[in-house]
Amino acid sequence: MNFEDPKYRETFWHTASHCLAQAVLRLYPDVKLAIGPAIEEGFYYDFDTLTPFSPEDLVKIEEEMKKIAEADYKLEREEWSREKALEYFKSKDQTYKVEIIEDLDAKEVSVYKQGEFLDLCRGPHLPSTGPVKAVKLLSVAGAYWRGDEHRPMLQRIYGVAFPTQEQLDEYLNYLEEAKRRDHRVLLKDMDLGSFHEELGPGLMVWHPRGACIRNEIENFWRSEHLKNGYDLVYSPHVGKSTLWETSGHLSFYRENMFPSMDVPLDNDQTQEYFVKPMNCPFHILIYKNKTRSYRNLPMRMAELGTVYRFERSGVLHGLLRVRGFTQDDAHIFCREDQMEEELERTLKFCLQMLHNFGFTEYHVYISTRPEGKCVGEESRWNAAQTALEKIVAKLGLKYDIDKGGGAFYGPKIDIKIKDMLHREWQCSTIQFDFNLPERFNMTYVGEDGQEHVPYMIHRALLGAIERFFAVYLENCGGNFPLWLAPEQVRIVPIKDAHLDYAKEVLAALQERGLRATVDETHRPMGAKVRQGKMDKVPYTLVLGDKEASEKTVSVRTRQGNQANALPLETLINSLCKERDTHAPCGEWDKTE
Repeated sequence: MNFEDPKYRETFWHTASHCLAQAVLRLYPDVKLAIGPAIEEGFYYDFDTLTPFSPEDLVKIEEEMKKIAEADYKLEREEWSREKALEYFKSKDQTYKVEIIEDLDAKEVSVYKQGEFLDLCRGPHLPSTGPVKAVKLLSVAGAYWRGDEHRPMLQRIYGVAFPTQEQLDEYLNYLEEAKRRDHRVLLKDMDLGSFHEELGPGLMVWHPRGACIRNEIENFWRSEHLKNGYDLVYSPHVGKSTLWETSGHLSFYRENMFPSMDVPLDNDQTQEYFVKPMNCPFHILIYKNKTRSYRNLPMRMAELGTVYRFERSGVLHGLLRVRGFTQDDAHIFCREDQMEEELERTLKFCLQMLHNFGFTEYHVYISTRPEGKCVGEESRWNAAQTALEKIVAKLGLKYDIDKGGGAFYGPKIDIKIKDMLHREWQCSTIQFDFNLPERFNMTYVGEDGQEHVPYMIHRALLGAIERFFAVYLENCGGNFPLWLAPEQVRIVPIKDAHLDYAKEVLAALQERGLRATVDETHRPMGAKVRQGKMDKVPYTLVLGDKEASEKTVSVRTRQGNQANALPLETLINSLCKERDTHAPCGEWDKTE
């Protein structure tokens, strides 16, 4: 079987989780078993034990798992009556298995045997334990039974397994590289931003260096949107409860909204307000501010709008999952005959933006009408879905259909980008909405003089700025291209005698808008150059007697390249070209 096949890999890791449980029971017979599924990158099993597992325990368990693989036990599935299963697991004092069975509305349950080990399981599994040769137990974490903080805290052992040691070693190297690129570590090491208990979870403050990068991204975003025919708008951070009632957020989304605030009115009454979880209703209010004609369409409104969503603390994860974030948000209002052209423009714009940040690999999904009740006429759904498929095919993009995966209010395109470690990240989305135009009674006057409902398209090209920043930070490992680097050039005078020339070079760089600093510390020149590389500064300029007398610079790049005695003006022109064209770092050519 092909380990690259997701279904086979899931089955392989599911079997590995059973090997883990069997090994734990052999070593610690009093442990109670909970559940052990395959997950996206490996498997885990939850155990109830009085003594937490130590790193030494994990080593012992790994060794026992290898013995189980060598024994090559067959995995045999049996169908048991509910009563037989309850009796068996009660006799083994496996209370969590008993609870699972009692909650099942079934007369029969399936179990899997391998050697002396038996577990309640739906499967599927490998034919035997033999293929699970290369195993690594990665970590232990606490996990509440069934995710309920009022239930027992269990010990969750995470692991991964592969058919060969070579594949495992490659994966462990990947994990080490992922750790080095972890945006939470880089945020701290590069002094880009920080989270604080006093502020609250899921909310980050941006330090000057991080704010500099974000500002460059947002300025680029604005300029590209203006070039692509969008009008930039701003909207408040709060709105009256009646607005969110009309939009349906209070009915369908309230648990993800922050608690309301009561604002006093002049008549001693109060009005309930909510901080916004989305920008859509505000853009609709702009549309509805006056009567729209078919001649006014399409309308494209874009906003870097900060929104707030009450994500549960257990899912918060650095900048990848936060409670306050800024959406790369836009809404397009168009006629049916404009729909395909607008979708094509939007999808091309999206890919262009991703390419500008170095993302050239992605996976496209089209989500279609779900089963059950949906808003909007079926004819409008069909027209929208056909348009999505037509445009994706026209642009030659491979895609998968997520049948029934659309929201109740419209079909969509999702684009998952791949980073340097081949991980997929959901950022971009293009989505129809038949719900809000109906709720807000949106219309335009057609060529026939009658009122018509416009098509509304939500779209985010980068997604949340915070999430995109985290993905991009991990993708480049903090080695930002020149145009984004918070410190683009570091000037290193070899001796104090060269400090005056260093300040002259600094002034020349700053005059052309380049972000530069002078290292005035009294460390050796080599240490200063190494520090610049460690700080991920794209270019370090070394200045000595020769450079000061000839008005030149010696350049050391972050990649380790070197060029000596370059005329200062030549270097500055080259750096400005690299910055202004958004070229990747390392593209600079000293001969330019």
